[in-house]
Amino acid sequence: MTETVPPPAATGTAADQGVGASARRPDATLKVTGEFAYASDLWLDGMVWGVTLRSPHPSAWIRSIDVGPALAMPGVLAVLTHEDVPGDKRYGLDVRDQPVLAAGEVRYQGEPVAVVAADHPETARRAAAAVVVGYEPREAVTDPRLSLDVVRHQPIRRGDTFEAEVVVTGEYEVGMQDQAPLGTESGLAVPAEDGGVDLYVATQWLHVDRDQIAPCLGLPPEKIRLTLAGVGGAFGAREDLSMQIHACMLALRLNRPVKMVYGREESFFGHVHRHPARMRYEHGATRDGRIVYVKAELLLDGGAYCSTSPAVVGNAASLGVGPYEVPNVRLDATGVYTNNPPCGAMRGFGAVQACYAYESQMDRLAEACDLSPVEIRLRNAVAQGSRLSTGQVIDSPAPLAEMLRQLDAMPLPQPPPAAAAPDLRLLPGGVSQTTRGESVRRGVGYGVGIKNICFSEGFDDYSTARVRAELVGGEPRVTVHTAAAEVGQGLVTVQAQIARTELGIEDVVVAAADTSVGSAGSSSASRQSYVTGGAVKAACEAVRDRFKGLSPREALAAFGPIEETREYRHRPTYPLDPRSGQGDSHTQLALCVHRAVVDVDVELGLVKVVELAAVQDVGRILNPQALEGQIHGGSAQGLGLALMEEIQVRDGRVLNPSFTDYLIPTILDMPPMQLKILEFPDPSAPYGLRGAGEPPTLSATPAIAAAVRAATGLRLTRVPIRPEDIALSDDGSPEGAPDVQRA
Repeated sequence: MTETVPPPAATGTAADQGVGASARRPDATLKVTGEFAYASDLWLDGMVWGVTLRSPHPSAWIRSIDVGPALAMPGVLAVLTHEDVPGDKRYGLDVRDQPVLAAGEVRYQGEPVAVVAADHPETARRAAAAVVVGYEPREAVTDPRLSLDVVRHQPIRRGDTFEAEVVVTGEYEVGMQDQAPLGTESGLAVPAEDGGVDLYVATQWLHVDRDQIAPCLGLPPEKIRLTLAGVGGAFGAREDLSMQIHACMLALRLNRPVKMVYGREESFFGHVHRHPARMRYEHGATRDGRIVYVKAELLLDGGAYCSTSPAVVGNAASLGVGPYEVPNVRLDATGVYTNNPPCGAMRGFGAVQACYAYESQMDRLAEACDLSPVEIRLRNAVAQGSRLSTGQVIDSPAPLAEMLRQLDAMPLPQPPPAAAAPDLRLLPGGVSQTTRGESVRRGVGYGVGIKNICFSEGFDDYSTARVRAELVGGEPRVTVHTAAAEVGQGLVTVQAQIARTELGIEDVVVAAADTSVGSAGSSSASRQSYVTGGAVKAACEAVRDRFKGLSPREALAAFGPIEETREYRHRPTYPLDPRSGQGDSHTQLALCVHRAVVDVDVELGLVKVVELAAVQDVGRILNPQALEGQIHGGSAQGLGLALMEEIQVRDGRVLNPSFTDYLIPTILDMPPMQLKILEFPDPSAPYGLRGAGEPPTLSATPAIAAAVRAATGLRLTRVPIRPEDIALSDDGSPEGAPDVQRA
């Protein structure tokens, strides 16, 4: 079942398809035509189907489990509970606190209680429903402010001056966003002759999956072999385990291949979400707008289990005042456990929530100081040599002021024509609205974000690459093999581009990612181009050294196949001090700035984003077209958080686990984008590159929110902004308080 990704049908020389070119994606045609094999398409003769039984309660004791009715059904082959877990009963990324299958209690709605295997997926689903579980519901802790169970508390303390001429305060809230990958959680577990198991799965981190699975199966890691199957999006949702252990347990019990594919509703329960946040900020400044101090309290709801909450809290704390010169900081970031759905990694995690709050504050500070939104940011912008609130010096280019000036110079879109009969398609709500544009107002807003790249706080962050050069049919060919997960971001393309650039060989094959090569770490934290790109570059350089000055064809004819494996590590980072929050915790920082233009129908509460403009520094462009796609995609997720995306949770229960009720931006919601990409190389990074996938998600959300505020005059302290937050009554006053409490 192991496959390789064929080389792209490139034209021209290796240089034409190397670093800096918009090289064609090798999977592009297959994905466009629908022929690409995703994990949910996997099939083996003799395979059976696995299904998970999940708790309907956010918090309950389990008094009994009766699997008899399910086992009695024709076609049912196995029903497993916590008693059947052959090894460790718990797993987890940072803390092994999550049960493989619930034992004695459940802590969130959707927690796995049993798994079923049957000869048909519908039979498996009916059998799961037939398992009788005796629950004793108990009171759930769903308000993070009432939780006494802390995952991590990280203070930041800098300076001692907390008085200023101008003081603005605000309380802000970010709802629970879902990664909403189009491909649901899926995989195929195949028992092996050596007593181990081969797992083909859609994931973001093959080796850490393996290292969590093996102890739970009671097997050594080398007997758990993972191969990356086709991934239909990730955005952090696939960092945690979903069906991996369950499928392997069933496969080993039955000695048959077992396939598990979540339906859309189950997917909402089967992966982590973005941490919802409540934040209070106080900014003090001089009358001319120079920030003197920031006080802040950030509370993040981690849900029932730890996942990556410690890292999320660390990011929120260390980046909590934004890319601004702030000499005095008193900030506390806290993550807590509740009985809400577990939360973990999502694009820009931790930094997204803080960015919405501190950028909202910057707009309030601009107003209080009678400055423009751009000017207040220019007066406080960091630059190379600035210190973060953690004391870390920014030692590579940070051209924020230049980025803001270029953004401000971009032309604004033309105002809508004052026609008697406007084109309804161009108005908020489109042709389905009930007005004719008489209550539409335009607003412009700005947002700035700063995001750490790669893993931080002392994590041993590295990647491994194996590169083999050989003659095939008399012509040089390169095979690149890493365990890096291609989750749609274009990493397979970039690996091939690096090999072409370093070796001057056009024919490059990227082998399927699996655990037969050393770890490449996670496809998260905007790190793969940096770390896996660095590993591929280093391995290629080692191969090139063995050419001994000959051309590739001459060297391979003389010496035969040449293969080299290299690990690449970025420079070290260090944990934040648990009391002061000081420390060099990050290896690289990235900036993006957005301007949003919106039209708002203040009677209907409808918003149309007319245009987004963005400027981002990426250090060095590896693939222009892929890079633009990343910035557009990140901006789309920021738009979703600003205006529509939220998991509705009431008393610990998810109310909208479907794409009917959980809304994500479509092509009709995304506006035209003006985009400027700057290249200020980072001397510490391969090719000088700077990770680019996450920063646009940060700055898009506050820019859109600010534009809606500008159009309506409302404070709007919570995202996503809903129609009822905007709609005006007959006397022009808001129908509800800006800080309206919601279920």
